[in-house]
Amino acid sequence: MSSDSGCCTAEAQCPVYLCPVDHQHFMQRSIDLAQLGLGSVAPNPMVGCVIVLEGKIIGEGCHRIFGGPHAEVEAVASVEDKSLLRSSVMYVSLEPCAHFGKTPPCANLIVEMGILEVHIATLDPFAKVSGRGVALLREAGVNVHVGLLEHAARALNRRFLTFHERKRPYVILKWAETADGFVDSLRTATEQPASITGKAANVLSHTWRAQEAAVMVGTGTALLDDPSLTVRNAAGRNPLRIVLDREGRISPNAKLLDQQAETLILNEQQDFTDGLNRWVRLQSLDDLNEVMTMLWRSDVQSILVEGGPALHGRFVETGLWDEARRYVSTDRLNTGVSAVRFPFNPEEIMQVGDDQLHVYSNHRTA
Repeated sequence: MSSDSGCCTAEAQCPVYLCPVDHQHFMQRSIDLAQLGLGSVAPNPMVGCVIVLEGKIIGEGCHRIFGGPHAEVEAVASVEDKSLLRSSVMYVSLEPCAHFGKTPPCANLIVEMGILEVHIATLDPFAKVSGRGVALLREAGVNVHVGLLEHAARALNRRFLTFHERKRPYVILKWAETADGFVDSLRTATEQPASITGKAANVLSHTWRAQEAAVMVGTGTALLDDPSLTVRNAAGRNPLRIVLDREGRISPNAKLLDQQAETLILNEQQDFTDGLNRWVRLQSLDDLNEVMTMLWRSDVQSILVEGGPALHGRFVETGLWDEARRYVSTDRLNTGVSAVRFPFNPEEIMQVGDDQLHVYSNHRTA
C-alpha cells in the first residue's frame, strides 16, 4: 500500500521534512506502518501511528510483535523532544486501547503526553476497547476525529475485525488448478502429486502460511498428500496446523503429527493431547459453524484452507469464506481431480511467475 500523495511507503522510509500537510497522507502513512505487523502481532490488530507537528512527521511507530510495545508507544518514544507533543497531532489507524493488557492503556499515554488532537481511522470492536478509548480521550479534552480512511483501515485489519464482529476466524480458501480445471491427477498415496504451479507461486504460498494463524486441510488431502503444512520456502513462523479427521484415519506417522508445529486434529471420537498435537472432539464435522465456533473460542483469528476440493466446496456452499486465492497454471492434465466449482468473478488477476493468481472477496461477509 502506498499513500495517495505518492510519498512514504511502509517499505521505504522517507525524510520527515518532505511530507506535505495532508490529513489523508498522514493517516495513510499510519496504515502503511501497521502493515509491517502482518503475521507477527495476532491475535492483536495491526496498528500504525504517526505524530505530526506543523505538517512534518516528528515521530512514528507500529505494533511489531505480539506482546511488544503498541504503535502509539513506539511513536511517542521516537519523538526526541517530548515537549513538542503538546503542539502535535496524532494519526492512528485503530482506536487506542483503554485497558490494561500486556501493556498499559495507550489512551492514557496520549493524555499524559498532552497531545490534544487525535485522528483515528476506525474504532476497535474488541469489547474491552470498543469506543472506550475515544471516550477516555474526549473526557480528557482531546479533540478526537474518527473515520478518516476507515475503509482502508478496516481492510487492513479484516482478520481481527471478522474475528471480533462475526465471532469466527477469517477464512481464506487457497488452491492451484490447471488450465483445464484439475488440482491433481488420479493417483494413489504412493504416487507423487501433479506439479501444477512454479517456484514463485510456491514461495508466495509459504509466505501466506506465515501470515495466518492457522492452515487447514481435510482428511483426503492429509491421507493422499501427507503434507507438512509448515513454512519452509519463506521467512516466518509456522501456523497452527488443523486437520478435519472425522474417524481418526490419519496415520500416527503422518507428517502432520511430527511435533514440528502445533497441530489440532478435529474429530468425532476423542479428546486428548500428545505434545504439540491436540485432538478435539466435536459433535459433527459436517457443521462448519460448530467448527468455526470452536476455533473462535480457541482464539484462532484466521485460517488458510489449502484443500482439498471437497472441503473447499463445503466452505463455498455455506458462504463461510472471506477471500479466495486461486492459482491457474498454463499446464493441462486432461483428466484428474476437479477443482472446486467456484462461480465468482475475481477482483484481481496478477501474474506470479508463469502462473496467474485470481483473487476473490466474498462481499456477503464483508
